[in-house]
Amino acid sequence: MTRLPAEWEPQAGVMLTWPHPATDWVDDLTAVEALYLRLTALITAREAVLICCHDGSEAARVASTLAAAGITPGRVHLAVAASNDTWARDHGPLTVLADDGSPRLVDFRFNGWGGKYPADLDDRIAARLHAGGLFGAAGLTSSRLVAEGGALECDGAGSLLLVRRTLLDPARNPGWDEAAITAELQRLLGCDRLLWLDRGQLSGDDTDGHIDTLARFCAPDCICHAVSDDADDPDHAALAALAAELAALRQRDGRRYRLLPLPQPAPIHAADGRRLPAGYANFLIINGAVLLPVYGDPNDAIAARQLATAFPDRQIEPLDCRPLIRQGGSLHCISMQLPAALTLGDSG
Repeated sequence: MTRLPAEWEPQAGVMLTWPHPATDWVDDLTAVEALYLRLTALITAREAVLICCHDGSEAARVASTLAAAGITPGRVHLAVAASNDTWARDHGPLTVLADDGSPRLVDFRFNGWGGKYPADLDDRIAARLHAGGLFGAAGLTSSRLVAEGGALECDGAGSLLLVRRTLLDPARNPGWDEAAITAELQRLLGCDRLLWLDRGQLSGDDTDGHIDTLARFCAPDCICHAVSDDADDPDHAALAALAAELAALRQRDGRRYRLLPLPQPAPIHAADGRRLPAGYANFLIINGAVLLPVYGDPNDAIAARQLATAFPDRQIEPLDCRPLIRQGGSLHCISMQLPAALTLGDSG
């Protein structure tokens, strides 16, 4: 029997793909690298970090940058794998566990969210890291299904939250119907309850409604979700419809889920006027802490209090993610948790 663990279960570390000048970050590299350094420091205070670097010279530069920042080298694992971009949540591997606790990697296809952006290098990262021994003796299973990590939210007990239009997008999975996608996810992830959602998408979100921007499991019986209290907000109706869908879901025993609303920050816009998909549901759970994306907004504190209620045994660590949101993603989007059963290594 295969099981996809929940994010709150013990972790060996977190995978990051470091920004470099050949990515869209080229004009904002200083600000985004400062954020990555802060994130790496927060992670390595509690667990390891596996950093994927574009090439050997970038790996040397990142190592020097980390050392200058005083980041503990013993918890840093550097790997070399060329990348188009930095969204590790979507090109990183998922890790499932067998009955005996042994890990196995699952490598879904990644095609730049339906061909919106180049992704040929990113699509090969998981396999390249595995071939290089970065995940120890864990095996790897590849799938033809395009399924980004940000589109899949699991409770660790076989229930999977996902948005129908993301997986059924013909630009992602032509020729796959819902039954075929369901069967593939059940086969590879061991999730026997797929909780499909149809409503909710943040303005400016070019992932077609990734669940990790909208609703997250905080416990097997609790889901937090984005809400907008501003009736004039273009996202208000869609998020209200999402809340209604979540309220209609049932746990295995027939009980309703406990729902925890997370307010939305005030709209943030790009230089060209486009609204950006900022939100608090894109948090990252690590050992002993929840890393919360914040945006210099009064609702930052409210979101922190809500998550402190959901995770009373974890420290809530805010991280200013305004540099990230300028490229359309946030904290969870750039990270992939690696369960404790994995043994992490280094390139070469």
